Amino acid sequence: MNFFEKKGNSLLFRENGESVLITPWGKNSLRVRAKLMGEIEENDYLPSGSCAAPEDPAFITPTDTGALLPLSERTEAVISVGDWEASIENGNIRASLRVQPWGNALQITFSDHHGKTLLQEIPNGGALQKKARQFKPLPGGNYSLKASFIPQPGEKIYGMGQYQQEILDLKGCNLELAHRNSQASVPFYLSSLGYGFLWNNAAVGEVHFGTNTTEWTALSTDRLDYWITAGDTPAQIEEAYAAATGTAPMMPEYGLGFWQCKLRYYNQEQVLSVAREYKKRGIPLDVLVIDYYHWPRCGDWRFHEEFFPDPAAMVKELHDMGIETMVSIWPQVDYRSENYEEMKQQGLLVKSNIGVDIQMLFLGNNVFMDPTNPRTREYVWEKIRKNYGGLGIRTFWLDEAEPEYSTYEFENYRYHAGPVAQVGNLYPREYARLFYEGQRKNGQTDIVNLIRCAWAGSQRYGTLVWSGDIYSTYEDFRRQICAGIHMGLAGIPWWTTDIGGFHGGVIADEGFRELLVRWFQFGAFCPVMRLHGNRQPGQDIFDQYGEKREGTGADNEVWSFGDEVYPILLKFIHIRELMRDYTRSLMQEAHEKGSPVIRALFYEFPDDPACWDIKDAYLFGPDVLVAPVCYEGARGRSVYLPAGASWTHAGTGEVYAGGQAYEIDAPLATLPVFLRDGRQEWLIGQI
Repeated sequence: MNFFEKKGNSLLFRENGESVLITPWGKNSLRVRAKLMGEIEENDYLPSGSCAAPEDPAFITPTDTGALLPLSERTEAVISVGDWEASIENGNIRASLRVQPWGNALQITFSDHHGKTLLQEIPNGGALQKKARQFKPLPGGNYSLKASFIPQPGEKIYGMGQYQQEILDLKGCNLELAHRNSQASVPFYLSSLGYGFLWNNAAVGEVHFGTNTTEWTALSTDRLDYWITAGDTPAQIEEAYAAATGTAPMMPEYGLGFWQCKLRYYNQEQVLSVAREYKKRGIPLDVLVIDYYHWPRCGDWRFHEEFFPDPAAMVKELHDMGIETMVSIWPQVDYRSENYEEMKQQGLLVKSNIGVDIQMLFLGNNVFMDPTNPRTREYVWEKIRKNYGGLGIRTFWLDEAEPEYSTYEFENYRYHAGPVAQVGNLYPREYARLFYEGQRKNGQTDIVNLIRCAWAGSQRYGTLVWSGDIYSTYEDFRRQICAGIHMGLAGIPWWTTDIGGFHGGVIADEGFRELLVRWFQFGAFCPVMRLHGNRQPGQDIFDQYGEKREGTGADNEVWSFGDEVYPILLKFIHIRELMRDYTRSLMQEAHEKGSPVIRALFYEFPDDPACWDIKDAYLFGPDVLVAPVCYEGARGRSVYLPAGASWTHAGTGEVYAGGQAYEIDAPLATLPVFLRDGRQEWLIGQI
């Protein structure tokens, strides 16, 4: 029997209706695809009619519903074929394929160029007749899928996007492969063993990083598709992943400074009065954000005339002050929207499989627009271009990007690209794509759009992900440190939080003020520094007809929290400005290589075992170690400094040896920050 054959530059296995194709996909990387009763498409070409150059991923349309870009640089594989065994080698990674005698089941083992096993599919277990790639048929022709692997002893796992938990090593975790408000599933992980793994499937599902098996599941799919790369360092792995899925554009200059936001500046005068006060006080401000429900109805995508009578003049005044204007966009379309009937008739909305099409109840009956439909993207962008772009607004806050179904019953909805159970995780990426491609066609090059969710590949569409509607607690604060590290490792370098948390902050409460200071310090060392929240007490808002609008929270500007807090916040805005050249260099590295801006300590110091376990400190780029103070009332903390470097305390100038932990004082006005080998010495004495 001929189980194996060389097919071009790929290795193909066939047995009893199953086809498995392994293809080199970038340097030191392999893509594995499998199907039952069907042929596997190559999917390594530009779509027909595309004029995009392979080196410009901005306008490359993925050839399927996965995250991998078409190949722009081929590598020649070394392929060996025998009767019961075969192998394919691409640079530093090798896949060894073995047909097991009981049931002719295929088992794949991946190893690196040193011969070390990285990852291995489960065996069939002899009489157990287990399947490493288990397809179970569903009504209608698709399958539920489970792919199972044997973990290696001592392995640690990082990445996978943003989950609200205070856990760094994901080994032992069960994760939902689905998006929710404050949860972003980005199914790529980096292993301490020296490989990275992408589950290249947008289906809703789960992954279980168990001690006996690692199991990936998809609710509904027609194929298995994953990608694996080997590297001697975390940086090599991340750079290979970025080459396969795309890098972020260069962060615009206005993304490097301080952003002001709150729920919500509800009218034109409030927006301008805040901007004028920042200008009067001489406080640097790059972006002022106008939050949701500045529109008449969801889906109108324009300013409400009563509350914003002259938005063109408002935007001009802001720009004259050197402040970029960002406006919130929601993908919901209210039944009462001026665009609802046309969008429904044209098939531009998400469809409920059963029942009434009401997908979110919030100040009205709402359905979601469908960005997986190219016609929807064209329709919505034309509204945005006319109603916002025409005013000079060039940057957008893409809220509700999961999208936030009221019940998260994913099986009940359907997109143009397919059932949500099968392709649901595409939504935030295609939502970002709608705006990015529209802005590019408009001639804009300095693009950053704030968004509440992401999937693999979202980074190439100028997405700045923020961590959702989290609470104003120290526990939530600590979770964000882990979330930022994981998002960077999952290939999303632009990431931020609502400084101070979104829910529950009472501005007169001393406990909240302390939390805000500590979070603000952390925010100064995030990719983007943005103050936001639904501060209390709030105020109800009614229109001229007596209809209740979304309310406005209490003041949330840096001068709003008392005389003790104000100078500390000013100090860290000043520090952010001082770091502008350094931060710009980090953004350049993210653009060129896909490097995280927030980095786990092991990213720069992989040979120090202690660095693989530290979840409450991180590197801001290669040179600045940040140890946030994230417990109530704390005025100091223990800080581990990685071996292999000396570390200068940015506050005192004292030099510490690496490879051990120190107890560091941290009064409220400061936090522990250390500089690697004396680099970035201009920060000494500023913190």
